[in-house]
Amino acid sequence: MDAVEDIKARLNIEDVVGEYVQLKRSGRNFKGLSPFANERTPSFMVSPEKQIWHDFSSGKGGNVFGFIMEVEGMDFKEALEHLAQKAGVDLSQYRGRRGGGNSQQKDRLYEALDLAAKFYQVQFSKTKEAYEYILGKRQFSKQTALEWRIGYAPSGNGGQTLFKFMMSKGFTPDELQKAGLAVKRRYGSGGYGDMFRGRITLPLQDPHGRVVGFTARLLKDDPDSPKYINTPQTLLYDKSRHVYGLHLAKESIRKSGFVVLVEGNLDVVASHQAGVRQVVATAGTALTEPNLKALSRFTGDVRLSFDADKAGIAATERTIPIASKTGVSLSIISIPSGKDPDELIKQSADTWRAVIDKQQYALDWLMDRYKAELDLTTAQGKKQFSDVLLPVIRKLQDSVEQDHYMVEVAKVLGVSRDALDKKLVKQPGREAKPAMKKPKRQPVTPDQAQKTDIEYRRTQDHLISLLLSYPALRPQASLLQEEMFTTGQAKYVFRYLKQRPDFSGTIADMGNGLTEQQVQSLLDYAKILVLQREELYGNVETLELGYEVNRLQARLIEQYIKQRKQQLTAQLDGADEETMRRILTEVKELDTLLHQSQGGRRG
Repeated sequence: MDAVEDIKARLNIEDVVGEYVQLKRSGRNFKGLSPFANERTPSFMVSPEKQIWHDFSSGKGGNVFGFIMEVEGMDFKEALEHLAQKAGVDLSQYRGRRGGGNSQQKDRLYEALDLAAKFYQVQFSKTKEAYEYILGKRQFSKQTALEWRIGYAPSGNGGQTLFKFMMSKGFTPDELQKAGLAVKRRYGSGGYGDMFRGRITLPLQDPHGRVVGFTARLLKDDPDSPKYINTPQTLLYDKSRHVYGLHLAKESIRKSGFVVLVEGNLDVVASHQAGVRQVVATAGTALTEPNLKALSRFTGDVRLSFDADKAGIAATERTIPIASKTGVSLSIISIPSGKDPDELIKQSADTWRAVIDKQQYALDWLMDRYKAELDLTTAQGKKQFSDVLLPVIRKLQDSVEQDHYMVEVAKVLGVSRDALDKKLVKQPGREAKPAMKKPKRQPVTPDQAQKTDIEYRRTQDHLISLLLSYPALRPQASLLQEEMFTTGQAKYVFRYLKQRPDFSGTIADMGNGLTEQQVQSLLDYAKILVLQREELYGNVETLELGYEVNRLQARLIEQYIKQRKQQLTAQLDGADEETMRRILTEVKELDTLLHQSQGGRRG
């Protein structure tokens, strides 16, 4: 038995899911509210018998590993480690010696950092000045201080208070240095000293709540010392990947459908205390691609609340291309009167909520900022405006969005589109190509695209579940084509049934010639299909099921044709005569197919 099967054998899926979703028995299954959407009627199903889950509202489903990956934003390796710990499975038994040694070292560092966080919390409770700063000046409650594990690093004992405590608990100087808790001294008597001294400490926690480092603020401002210092790069802490507060924000991010990024860690704490919990922070304004990828596991809607100063504007310019590459929708939150989030929240939490909901798409915001700063009636102003905007537009991944903003910049400057195209071609790293044409449609927003994808997948899976279970219904799906299905499993099942229209077995019988991994993926998909059929069509008569197959076929074809026409329209730009003829011919064939499918609908 491998590690995955060992973990599955030891864990009940309903117990794991039940830690995130309140489940109630519904026949042989369990039902609850979707953790991925705001809903009032439960549509989330768990089957203990099949060890599978399915969310009818989002179309997501799978085994216990897939659930943890979705709900925790983990990759498979992280989910494996998480569930192994829960199941009491020692993964080192399944690894080579190298992997096991690295894992043991990480476990040791996690243990050291967690103990250090507890030590700092105790010191915080004993230090009146630190206590008054957090609960008095910053107006945080005791509950907030406990939730965020706020602590205090003392400066006495020769700067070795934490170091000596940790040594007494069996940690070595090398381990403490690798954890970022101790530094080698280059003065005095040498040896090791505490990394943080005389500072308020905020643990940096990964998405699963494990402490990976600290950020620490001076309790008494000192012009010769930085106000904030962070744990240096370690085996556990990577500044370019860390998102502060994600472990406490991820559920709210998932349910609200967006995330707010602020500059300060204490801004995050203040927002959470005010009840706005979909708020996180990165290390300053240096938002990176790994940061956005980590957030994109939970939402495609990212809203920045950075200072509207030169640093904030520069950060926005850097981030727009990264967001485009990552596939997230980036927008800007503008706070009135130049306040930071913490100040605004203290003044009015309702106002903070209101400004979050008045976000502006990032590139539109950037254009407005430079329109206000530059004199666009002059040639110099127009040059500066295009100097700033064109490099950003050039890096956009979507050609339709890129073209849209080229049109907008030309309008703002009152110059010809041809002049802008020539300047864009001259931008470094860009090869010359024909000028783009004006788009015929507005870009599809991430929310619209996600909604469309969910509906498409739901239609195909419901249809496949009926065709798999009822061979007599298969002739009614004669208009379907393999390319209309979007997932590898759905394509495979449809192709198999089309080649063997009288097949009456299970998906387990379809696995000849597939790898073990492909068979397992197919089996998980089959369980989801059966769960859907039982829940949706368990008590429906065969005649009604026939009408449902006609409806689903027509709907799937309609969705496919709409998607295909969008692809063909994009190909028309710069197409030669022969290509245009081919495209127009295909469009006519699609229209004919649509008419045929609609004729099969129930009247």
